[in-house]
Amino acid sequence: MPAVFYDGPMIVSASYRTDIPAFYGQWFARRFREGFARVANPYGGPPATVPLRDGNDGFVFWTRNAQPFLPMLAEVRAAGLPFVVQYTVTGLPRALERSVTGPTQAVETIRRLAGEYGPHTVVWRFDPILFTSLTPPDHLADTFARLADGLAGLVDEAVISFANPYRKTVRNLDAAAATHDFSWWDPPAGEKRALAGRLGVLAGERGMALTLCSQADLVGPSTRPAACVDAGRLERVAADWGMARIIAARIKGNRPDCRCHESRDIGAYDTCPHGCVYCYAVGSRDAAAARHAAHDPTAAFLGAGPPPSHCPDDAGPLPGHDRPVGQS
Repeated sequence: MPAVFYDGPMIVSASYRTDIPAFYGQWFARRFREGFARVANPYGGPPATVPLRDGNDGFVFWTRNAQPFLPMLAEVRAAGLPFVVQYTVTGLPRALERSVTGPTQAVETIRRLAGEYGPHTVVWRFDPILFTSLTPPDHLADTFARLADGLAGLVDEAVISFANPYRKTVRNLDAAAATHDFSWWDPPAGEKRALAGRLGVLAGERGMALTLCSQADLVGPSTRPAACVDAGRLERVAADWGMARIIAARIKGNRPDCRCHESRDIGAYDTCPHGCVYCYAVGSRDAAAARHAAHDPTAAFLGAGPPPSHCPDDAGPLPGHDRPVGQS
């Protein structure tokens, strides 16, 4: 099957499929220095070659822990390529996120990034929002406010989304609920909209816009739709660095209500070992840990072993999953 080559201007996403800054920095460094990455098609089509230097307008990095990646960010900056860091900090219990970096360290890393690269570089992600007996709405609002206090003045946008009950997500959540003795549910849209509005007020009080990722039906007076891959933000970062440019990317979302500009993602599904029970990009936490352990940082592709033949969320959400489940 012939490979696909992308040779026009583009934004590179690294990566909403896995946490490259936390776990695959050595691989990315080699690929960046060689100027390209090879990417398997999760739908089973031909692989692609994605340029990482010439023909690249900038990067959007997605992570829960940028600390190991700080030297690489300096190298990307030195190459004259703007970047945005979509930084997830949720403060959820370990039953839901078993091995992510704690909020205190994450906030300190964001403080360093904002200080070194400017006020438009980091976007805080408080997502996904998951309704459980461990994290009822009041707990979520209190956690958001506490984190927002620490991030005030460092970021100007907070992104939220509400967890979708994809089939693999439901299976993993039910297993965790049985192990850790909690329940979870997918509430009606009105309850989600009410919490989003509440968080929007809290964000606004701290100088942040609150945006919703791919859930336009939940937008209200204190919120707006998100563009997580945002050419305009990359342009502002470049201007902050004294290298103003126009990034002529069209809006081309990955799913309904997505406002992202067109990008190419260089990650791979089922490779992130963070162990978050709600993750749409991991079908099996054990398999993801094994693929990470077997990963070859000198390879052109990220990950080890055969890539998944389909996107993990292709089965779609389960309808009517709106009552507490998973109580052991």
